[in-house]
Amino acid sequence: MTHSELKKTPLASRCESAGGKMVDFHGWLLPVQFDGIIAEHKAVREAAGMFDVSHMGQIFVEGKDAWPFLQYINCNNIKNAPAAGTYSHILTEKGTIIDDAISFCLTPEKFLVVVNAACISEDFAWFQKQAANFNVSVRNESADWGMIAVQGPQALEKVSNLISDVRDLPRFHIKEIELFGAKGYVTRTGYTGEDGVEIMLPAAYIGNLWDALLNLGVKPCGLGARDVLRLEAGYLLNGADADQTRTPYEANCGWVVKLAKENFVGKNALSAQKAQGLKEKLTAFVLKMSGVPRAGCKVYSGAEEIGVLTSGTYSPLFKGIAVGYTRADVAVGSEVEIEIHGKRVKAEVLKTPFYKNRV
Repeated sequence: MTHSELKKTPLASRCESAGGKMVDFHGWLLPVQFDGIIAEHKAVREAAGMFDVSHMGQIFVEGKDAWPFLQYINCNNIKNAPAAGTYSHILTEKGTIIDDAISFCLTPEKFLVVVNAACISEDFAWFQKQAANFNVSVRNESADWGMIAVQGPQALEKVSNLISDVRDLPRFHIKEIELFGAKGYVTRTGYTGEDGVEIMLPAAYIGNLWDALLNLGVKPCGLGARDVLRLEAGYLLNGADADQTRTPYEANCGWVVKLAKENFVGKNALSAQKAQGLKEKLTAFVLKMSGVPRAGCKVYSGAEEIGVLTSGTYSPLFKGIAVGYTRADVAVGSEVEIEIHGKRVKAEVLKTPFYKNRV
């Protein structure tokens, strides 16, 4: 697909003007880097960086049954206290992962669900199908919004110049705001292992925010740095580390599964899997030698192939790091070999996250 055929966020031209190297990301034209992945990684770990995440989706769920509906299509318990947010997985009837998403309670009868870009259409169709038995309306407003994630130890300090009380927003909460004459939202979640916020504004106004953050010295960052940061922090990449062939238990996210709930999509399948035990699980590795592991690399224990990587990268903090699905009995601390370009490289099995956040 040529650049002209790709979907563009409302910040695409600004990203290009800032020196962004633009690439195809699930059909979107997005910057993979600006000054370089290592420089951008350093900015987020030590100061503040910003990411154009306008490609992500915003689905509004509204009505008397908004909360019961979200409880039913999520495996986690969705908080229904105004301003509270909940990370969860949306599952098939087989208990496998359609998407991981965050549901924010605006009022007990109105929620904003932020979903992954590659899943917007599928998620919305699934929401509509499941909503048939509930008194609820579901609206996909993804095309109407722009969103910037500001991450790093100086993120809140920078953003407080625009949103004075942003430091008062607790983690995993949402607040309605007004900026540049437009109403929007600020949330405090993050995908990097650092503190920070995500600011959503109508698409026509998000450029004002980009310009203001640039003037405050916040460094533009691309997909490359974001992937390194999220892998260090132990976050899933939907479509790679989690998809419709894997369950939350297999993806090391059993903590989002609340089997005590009365009912939710996929509950029976997950109950059975928990009772039977896992055959495979998502496992983390750090190389003990030089090399850059990538998705698709095979993992060996002695002569036996025991798994394959789903994500891998070079980390400035740890050198080669990766995750992949292996036999469930592979123990933390054990040594394995990862095949990179036909050569086997020694690696150690670790427990995620590789990097412990400061928040």
